[in-house]
Amino acid sequence: MYVAAHRGEWDRLEQLLRRGSSPRKLSGAEVDELVELYQRTATHLSFVQSAGRDEALVGRLSSLVARGRGVVAGGRKASWSDAARFLKVDFPAICYRTRWWWIGATTFFLVIAFGLGAFIASSPEAQLAVAPPDVVKQLVEEDFENYYSSAPAQDFAAQVFTNNAFIAAQSIVFGVLLGLPVVFVLVSNAVNVGIAGGLMAANDRAGLFFGLILPHGLLELTAVFVACGLGLKIGWTVIDPGARSRSRALAEEGRALVTGALGLALVLFLSGLIEAFVTPSPLPTWARLAIGVLAELAFLAYVFGPGRRAVRAGKTGDLTDDLRGAVVPSAA
Repeated sequence: MYVAAHRGEWDRLEQLLRRGSSPRKLSGAEVDELVELYQRTATHLSFVQSAGRDEALVGRLSSLVARGRGVVAGGRKASWSDAARFLKVDFPAICYRTRWWWIGATTFFLVIAFGLGAFIASSPEAQLAVAPPDVVKQLVEEDFENYYSSAPAQDFAAQVFTNNAFIAAQSIVFGVLLGLPVVFVLVSNAVNVGIAGGLMAANDRAGLFFGLILPHGLLELTAVFVACGLGLKIGWTVIDPGARSRSRALAEEGRALVTGALGLALVLFLSGLIEAFVTPSPLPTWARLAIGVLAELAFLAYVFGPGRRAVRAGKTGDLTDDLRGAVVPSAA
């Protein structure tokens, strides 16, 4: 009965959509009729989805609604204003909004890395358990420092960026698995840093270790921590979506994660350039450290300045309405 009562409206909408590919083919009255039928059909689709399993009908109505949205809302081309909005509002907003997650990830990482590093530095038995003495000697006297000049700078930058972007992507994407893989990423990287730092410190190379790792590592690790924070946030959303439905919450947070991933790619690209061109450079240690600190402070100012203002203005990092499309109303 429901289908019979509304089939005429759907047929009429389809007829108008065929002609409406060019608005000039429709009169003013027909445009108004198309908009009204599009809105009705969106409601019909919601009802049909919740009331039955007629996949053919759902498919037809979904197609009509999608086509209707395209005609009613029109297409939208990306512009420089979109890029400006991304940099000024969306990316800093998602970083600021998830700040407690990545601050927590940072603290977790540092506790493990410094704790393990201090233990290894003070325990000859632990040093022997990590690697044979000849391997440790090779690491602290040659390999650790030579690593940063092991390839031409441009090639090394590309290699570093690819590796770090992969780690960040893992942290974000796998967050949907309740955030557990994110914890693994944090622990494994903290262990690697702690072991290397502990061995270097045990052999009086702590200054060299921090002088090489901090210029690029401050920004690089911060980007990884932000990625982990995004992953943990989406993992928590699976557990507790709050006042939103779980599907809506995941959709909104998922779209915001895309914003975060794109922004972090830019941050990791910058840190890769620093690692390739600054870390192994002949600049004095204080100058290399100053560059790293300035890059880190600039990023934090960016997040806690524009990001804070954007969040206070109600921005979340999600796509704007015209990009994510209309939300089909739910049946009561």
